Order: sequence, then structure tokens, then C-alpha cells
Amino acid sequence: EVRLVESGGGLAQTGGSLRLSCAASGFTLDNYAIGWFRQDFRKERVGVSCISHLYGTTHYSDSVKGRFTISSDHATSTIYLEMKNLLPEDTGIYSCAAVMWYGDDCREVHGYTYWGKGTRVTVSA
Repeated sequence: EVRLVESGGGLAQTGGSLRLSCAASGFTLDNYAIGWFRQDFRKERVGVSCISHLYGTTHYSDSVKGRFTISSDHATSTIYLEMKNLLPEDTGIYSCAAVMWYGDDCREVHGYTYWGKGTRVTVSA
């Protein structure tokens, strides 16, 4: 059974940092792309970052580029999202998602197969 479990959310001040974790089980990361998504109060879900494990390539939305870093630990099948210089607009529920992917650009993924339930991040002004 494939499972994705997020953790690490919480309350942070503007300029602060948080590290989110996505614990994956039921599959190996090698042939999968993992994406991090944020859902805000309007219930819109936007892509924040993604990684194509076959090529090791990563991508970020313009709003988080230079502040967030996505990484993976294959030994523990955990994907991290390091978030620095947090802003109030980073507030939302962050979810990780997985899809079998053999391409080098995870931005080309049209739909993710598996989703976690999310972890809430709140950034105060």
C-alpha cells in the first residue's frame, strides 16, 4: 500500500524557517516524481516544488525560488521541503504527492497518483 505522510508544519514568524517531511512507503523513490503543493484559505492548490528522482532534477515556483529547497533521503524514503525566509503568503496546508515518472522535468507531470493528507503551515506577520 502506498502511503505519504507529511509532518513538520506549525506556526512560524515572518522570516522564520520550517522543514516539512514527507514519509513515503509502499514504493521506491527511484522512478517517481514527488511534488509539494500548498492549499490556501481559498482552497486553491498550487505547486510549490517538485523533484524527478530518476534524474535528480528539481523545480520551484517563482514565489518560493531561493527560499525553499526540496531534497530526498532514499535510505529512509523521506522527501523534505526546507522553507526559509517564510512569508505570510506561504501560509496553507502543504501536501506531498507522488507519481511514477521517467522524465527529467517534473513540471510536465499532469496528474499525481498518490497524495498525503497534508500538514498545516501558518506564518504570522
